[in-house]
Amino acid sequence: MTRLLLHACCAPCSLEPVRLLVDEGFEPTICWTNPNIQPVEEHDRRLAELRRWCAAEGISLIEAGEDRERWERAVAPIGARDRAHRCRACYALRLAEACRVAERAGFTHIATTLAVSPYQLFETCNDVLERLAAASGLTPVIRDFRPWYGEATRRSRELGMYRQQYCGCRFSAAEAALDRARQRDERKARHRGAS
Repeated sequence: MTRLLLHACCAPCSLEPVRLLVDEGFEPTICWTNPNIQPVEEHDRRLAELRRWCAAEGISLIEAGEDRERWERAVAPIGARDRAHRCRACYALRLAEACRVAERAGFTHIATTLAVSPYQLFETCNDVLERLAAASGLTPVIRDFRPWYGEATRRSRELGMYRQQYCGCRFSAAEAALDRARQRDERKARHRGAS
């Protein structure tokens, strides 16, 4: 089996990537580095769930550095005005740390669970991962895990996992809340129209 460092954003999004990568002959080690997740209580809840799942499954977990102040300087000023730019900067910060960990620990391959969520910017994330992996002498393992998002959701519910309602940062929390409100209003409007 080929050792692979898998950057993980949370336990539910790790389920299917781990399963599929193992089926391909990889031996994943999870790497947690997510200084974007706010508030701290949310960060800690996601990390605790990932720790619990990794321990139960016998998956190695590396908790890498998290420079929250750097995230605030490099990503937060972009704010809500340009999601694509903000997410690219956030991916770069997190994946650069994962690449540093992979290189130091002797991994040759790297991937991310961010590629499972249909809410992520798939092409942007993979572009960042490919560029950073190449600069670190790593082989990026790019997979489109999005078709298995529904299965990951189902399995995580069956396992009683904590499931978050937004990507992680305060901007994504606000965007997700606005999106849920819009969907609620659309449902109400359809219901009124059907009456």
